[in-house]
Amino acid sequence: MNTSDRNFKNVDEYILKSPSEVQDILQRIRAVIKTNAPGAVETISYGMPAYKQNGKPLVYFASFPNHIGFYATPQTHQEFSSELSKYKQGKGSVQFPLDQPIPYDLISRMTAYKTKILAERSLRRRT
Repeated sequence: MNTSDRNFKNVDEYILKSPSEVQDILQRIRAVIKTNAPGAVETISYGMPAYKQNGKPLVYFASFPNHIGFYATPQTHQEFSSELSKYKQGKGSVQFPLDQPIPYDLISRMTAYKTKILAERSLRRRT
């Protein structure tokens, strides 16, 4: 991917401009997110695929030369800290190396957890 090109129109374009060897991975992550957050709005934010629910950030992902970055905020990462411990992490981010199997089930559970948290927050604001 041309890293200087951060002005993607949509997630389809982002995936198409990614290296061919990661396009299937990115499509599968996208499908996992959509399955677990069917009402989420898909967009590009910070030059990467982003999903929002009730106007709030849900999750992001990005392709890098050696890993897939997945961003689900610090609270979500704390909830899954033991499973994420074997991966390189930052505050609210994790790197899934491309030379290892991508943990789609973990991405699924993290997305479902964050979806639930945002739904609960939205419900509390309404009451």
